[in-house]
Amino acid sequence: MRVEVTGRLPETIEGDLLALPFPGRATEALRRADRALAGRLEPDAADAARRARAGSLELVRAPAGAACSWTAIAGAGQPDELDLDGIRTAAATAARAAATAGGDLVWAFDAELPVEPELQVQAVVEGAVLGAHVAARWKADPEPSLASVTVGGAPDGLQAAADRAWVIAAWTNRARELVDAPPNELTPHGLAASATRLLAALPVEVEVRSGAALEELGLHALEAVGQGSANPPCLIVLRYHGGGSETLGLVGKGITYDSGGLFLKPQGDLVRQKADMGGGGAVIAATGAIAELGLPVELLTLVPAAENMIGGGAYRPGDIVPTAAGLNVEITNPDAEGRLVMADALWYARRLGADRLIDIATLTGAMRAGMGDVFAGVFANDDGWRDAIVAAGTASGDYAWPWPMHRRYRRLLDSTLADLRNTAGRSFGYPVIAATFLERFVEGVPWAHVDIHSTAVVDEARDYFQAGATGAGVRLLIETARAL
Repeated sequence: MRVEVTGRLPETIEGDLLALPFPGRATEALRRADRALAGRLEPDAADAARRARAGSLELVRAPAGAACSWTAIAGAGQPDELDLDGIRTAAATAARAAATAGGDLVWAFDAELPVEPELQVQAVVEGAVLGAHVAARWKADPEPSLASVTVGGAPDGLQAAADRAWVIAAWTNRARELVDAPPNELTPHGLAASATRLLAALPVEVEVRSGAALEELGLHALEAVGQGSANPPCLIVLRYHGGGSETLGLVGKGITYDSGGLFLKPQGDLVRQKADMGGGGAVIAATGAIAELGLPVELLTLVPAAENMIGGGAYRPGDIVPTAAGLNVEITNPDAEGRLVMADALWYARRLGADRLIDIATLTGAMRAGMGDVFAGVFANDDGWRDAIVAAGTASGDYAWPWPMHRRYRRLLDSTLADLRNTAGRSFGYPVIAATFLERFVEGVPWAHVDIHSTAVVDEARDYFQAGATGAGVRLLIETARAL
């Protein structure tokens, strides 16, 4: 996709659709375009509130000789609430219309919007690329796609911001493609093959460990979760050497299908379980974006990939499973498998030299019940690290909210037979108890757990996302690495 920022007046740039953001009042950019279109755009006061609603789009057929065939007023939010999300949503709506109209979107930069020019351009490009994403690559007839985004009337020096935004959004879309992929295609080794293919042209080392290698490393919890499936588990290890005084470790849950094991999930939940590798998809995509942007960080990324299936070889309630950290875990719920594979991966990330850690996972359904589909939850053993990740979420639009961690929760995981058990056996506190379990495997380094069960998939279109995978966590991780 071509992305360009230019000082040329947007109404003079050839394309299929010219979009003008509308912040609840007529700005000079809109008046200028209105004059070029012989007065077809100027909203009256009665229409202003309706037209300003984020996501609204009013299409006008341009007169003969106009540079674009269609012009659109794109609602960016009421004047008192306009923000970057409103601009992203407006650009997304316009981008989908532009794809249908032919593929080329021209966006009118508006200096009167209460947003810094660089952030405005970044939000426009992100919104357009994310909003025009087409998930249906398995359909015989391809759907219309966005070919280009041109931001016209912009100040000089903003092309780099647009290019950066395109990289971030494009990699977020690649994570969405991984999550949306069918589980018969995206098995554990299928996820490894996809990571290898996506990162092939970048300075990222890719290593896939499976079979006897997992046994030699002592990753017995990962092996136990995957032992009931015909598709064997593996560990994906990625390294990017961008420099820096410490190594940032990313660990993403890669359960490519979760049946619930012998605690079989209800039918309504089973249809969503291909998305249980959303954390793995996020860290793979974030690694690709960080490498493509050339961020000066030392990065180590691990994805423990497995299927949690039913079968004669499946691990059972009552089993005691050894972990790589040397702790034995009593299995009280085989549907709490994500924390087991993450435990092994977190310990191994420390062994490989990670100085600080972020793990990201679709870990607990209670997170979705408590947070809806807007905020992920963040748990950490270090307040400063937690606050940095929350700030990165706010800055990137990939929102996260801090949750509590306290030593008093640890007693809920006590086992009479083993070092700990994988669930508390109580009907409360699921997200906190899951994070408390993971904390046992990080050896005291700054660590944060991001539970994206609430945000990885949306059931219906909202803001700048269509129904399906959102790529949750990708933008947050990139911004965290950038801030470091």
